[in-house]
Amino acid sequence: MNRTYRYRIYPTSSQAWKLNRTLQECKWLWNALLEYRRTAWEERQEAVSWYDCNGLLPGLKEERPSLCGVHSQVLQDVGRRLDKAFKAFFRRVKAGEKPGYPRFKGSNRLKSFCYSQSGYGLTKDGQKLYLSKIGDVKIVLHRPLPSEPKRCIVKWTATGKWYASFVVEIDPEPLPPTGKTVGLDVGLTSFVTFSDGTKVDNPRFFRREEKTLAKVQRQMSKTKKGTSERTKCRKIVSRVHERIVNRRNDFSHKLSRRLVNEYDVIAFEDLNIKGMVRNHCLAKSISDAAWNQLLQCITAKAAEAGRVAVAVNPRNTSKACSRCGALVEKTLSDRVHECPHCGLVLDRDHNAAINILRLGLQSLASA
Repeated sequence: MNRTYRYRIYPTSSQAWKLNRTLQECKWLWNALLEYRRTAWEERQEAVSWYDCNGLLPGLKEERPSLCGVHSQVLQDVGRRLDKAFKAFFRRVKAGEKPGYPRFKGSNRLKSFCYSQSGYGLTKDGQKLYLSKIGDVKIVLHRPLPSEPKRCIVKWTATGKWYASFVVEIDPEPLPPTGKTVGLDVGLTSFVTFSDGTKVDNPRFFRREEKTLAKVQRQMSKTKKGTSERTKCRKIVSRVHERIVNRRNDFSHKLSRRLVNEYDVIAFEDLNIKGMVRNHCLAKSISDAAWNQLLQCITAKAAEAGRVAVAVNPRNTSKACSRCGALVEKTLSDRVHECPHCGLVLDRDHNAAINILRLGLQSLASA
């Protein structure tokens, strides 16, 4: 299995200039390759592959000598990313989805570059990260790497911070069985309800910062475009967004780790979240809850720990009675399940979580 470890790096002013120059050169190369592939198809009906793009690099270096200041594998990775974007475009076209043709990159639209095989390495004392064409950059290794990294990704954030992410290959470490199973029902009143009745409150990270965000956005709107004051205000706005993202990530990872450590089987609904956010009354709250992020964390951690995470069909999980199976119609405002057939009275989310666990165990038994 592959796992990514992210660390903060602190480049000097000259190193930061080189890092920004690398991003600009990668952006220029992306646009040049995209223009070449688009022209080749429109004029000659010729499909260009990633290997064809690599063959263009020597000629592009002669046309733009500043490309020689970027490591060769970083330039090759730009062509690989563009090729993945085209493959995703064709996949969406075949599936009948909204295609989303690859776009040209504007200013600050490309925020990362990758050393795929070589060109990077940690010093013996672990205090510096060597990046080819950049130099030895200070790095804070707050936790050790379990093995030699396979790739190094350098990323810039809107708040002006730089990070280095290492992709390493690890062996799964199964946890001892606990003999416990759980069904999860996600919601807005309670973020998640367990099949045993336990509830986790919805943190509402965006709602908490909404007033602060509106205040700093008003301050930015009063500044003139292109001035240093607007740049400072934009950085403050980005910092508020970054704080929201960091809190949400911390919450999702801690909750998913708790679930994976305590339960052998975790069942949850396979929700169509993209369709749910079309409801303009609930779109902001659903996006703020970030259910999909939690479910992705659970799935990844369960695979590493030898647990079972199963997604079930959400159809009628809220309507069906967990005792007799009869369907009881409800509206969104009905928060209590009252079955007229068997007399069961239960919290709506608790009833749904029991149904989700039952469906998850049934799918595992049939498999």
